[in-house]
Amino acid sequence: MSIYLRTLRYFRAYTGQTIVAILLMAVGIGFNLLAPWPVKYLIDGVLQSKSAVGVTQSREVIAHWLGWTNAYGATLILAALLMLITLLAGLVNLLSNVVFIKIGLKALLHLRTQLYSCLQALPLQFHDARRSSDSSFRVAYDSQSIQTIYNKGLTTIFGALVTLISTFAIMFRMNRQLTLLSLVVIPPLYWAIRYYGDRIRSESTTIQERESDLLATTQEGLGAIRMVQAFGRESFEISQFVRHATRSLEANFRLQMTSMRSALVVTMLMAFGTSAMYYEGAIQVLQGALTIGDLGVFVAYLATLYQPIQQLTYTAWALEGAAAGAQRCFEVLDREEETKDTPGAIDIPSAKGEISFSNVVFHYDPKAPVLAGVNLSIAPGETVAFVGGTGAGKSTLISLVPRFYDPSEGVVRLDGHDLKSLKKASLRAQIGMVLQDTLLFSSSIRENIAYGREGATEAEIVEAAKKAQAYDFIMAQPQGFETPVGERGGHLSVGQRQRIGIARAFLKNAPILLLDEPTSALDPSTEKAIMETIAELMRGRTTMIITHRLSTVHHLGRVVLLENGRIAEQGTGPELLALNGSYARLYRAAGHEPSIPQPSTPVLS
Repeated sequence: MSIYLRTLRYFRAYTGQTIVAILLMAVGIGFNLLAPWPVKYLIDGVLQSKSAVGVTQSREVIAHWLGWTNAYGATLILAALLMLITLLAGLVNLLSNVVFIKIGLKALLHLRTQLYSCLQALPLQFHDARRSSDSSFRVAYDSQSIQTIYNKGLTTIFGALVTLISTFAIMFRMNRQLTLLSLVVIPPLYWAIRYYGDRIRSESTTIQERESDLLATTQEGLGAIRMVQAFGRESFEISQFVRHATRSLEANFRLQMTSMRSALVVTMLMAFGTSAMYYEGAIQVLQGALTIGDLGVFVAYLATLYQPIQQLTYTAWALEGAAAGAQRCFEVLDREEETKDTPGAIDIPSAKGEISFSNVVFHYDPKAPVLAGVNLSIAPGETVAFVGGTGAGKSTLISLVPRFYDPSEGVVRLDGHDLKSLKKASLRAQIGMVLQDTLLFSSSIRENIAYGREGATEAEIVEAAKKAQAYDFIMAQPQGFETPVGERGGHLSVGQRQRIGIARAFLKNAPILLLDEPTSALDPSTEKAIMETIAELMRGRTTMIITHRLSTVHHLGRVVLLENGRIAEQGTGPELLALNGSYARLYRAAGHEPSIPQPSTPVLS
């Protein structure tokens, strides 16, 4: 029940509109309840020449009410009245459904926006632990459960209950015995709802999980299409797709079979109740206790009675399926934001760039720390390179600076402030980043560069491109700065993508610069050109750079060697060579790689 209550909270802003729609629905139900009566008067007041009970009197009443003694005229008016009632009921129901649908879609937009905003705010640790396709599936598909719960839940349940109560009251006044007989199917129906509802929720959850797996397989296979075709693995990828699609198909088939079995049970129960009522009603007509017209009205109301009961049954099962999707949405919304702003967090409008790590420990598993007691101070404007083997903790260390993660123990400070005491938005505004694989959006070159600073002018974007030595190749593109880069920048070379990433960092003009393997994917000549640009970007900024190419940073500034999450050595490249320790062994193992131009001594900007 808590899932349904949480879902309904998204509709509190639309309470007034919901009340209007409910009132319209009630009016429509009233018209529907009037529909059988013209048929009764037609049978008992016009068609019947004689009957055991009250037909002559009914005929006289109808003739007097219509003002006609001609049976043909009375028939025409009754038929027209039936059409009018049906038309009014249809129009009112249409209007109420339009309002309900609009409310459901607005709530869906609200939930999707909240989900996406939550995913944007959750730390990398959350995203590292799950596939992006699963998060996408929850935003795009699981979120639709809120509309199902509202439009097939609240509206259907309310309409069905009003119809059920009204119909029962009318039937009970007409004939108590037949009415009570019609209700014998309620206990077994309740059992069927409970039994099949649990199975439907479980099987719906399985379907959504397997559909998510299928989406992940599809995205991975198409996202790596170049590698797939290069290695001739098309058949393997197709077999992977078929395997996941088959598992999804099997789950869907099980749910459909459960739905069909449940529908059969409901249909048979309804048939039993209808048959019992027909039998007893026919007996009463034969005994003269009931007119044929009354029986016809009662049969019509029986259908009206059973329809909401059947609707409630199917609605209960639809809600169980929707609850599975809603639960997956709330699993994301209930996640605590591990790196959220602390109460009293402050802004830091302009950082000097002094960074310190004090007894920093970080771990995913306490038994296997990634960082173990790191102590390090970086002066404003200083360049520090981090080297070491794979898994030494380099990327994790610099990821603590923008608070992609928080340390498990210890403190990271910026200009003397504990990072946790600073607002994340303010902190990250002080940091520029250039990564090994520059991430580009499938928009224009201009928009990708402008991503570095909201509201940047065209002149500033062009200037950043020139500083990154990207202007010439951009202007050689068919549409210049408006040229689309393709998905993940696929229309550009690696070097071009890297220059756009550098231009983005130039445009941001932040006092702290984080570089994570910015040249490892480049050939030596392109690396040399890119590093010349990066050297300009580093000037006057506190820079932390990670690289496996030791010649890139050997003469760049201080080098910090990490081993097993600890600082093993630190100093300039020549100093560490002279120690003849771990750095010297790594340097010799790498061979003689060309050095890059050394930037001038950094000065504070």
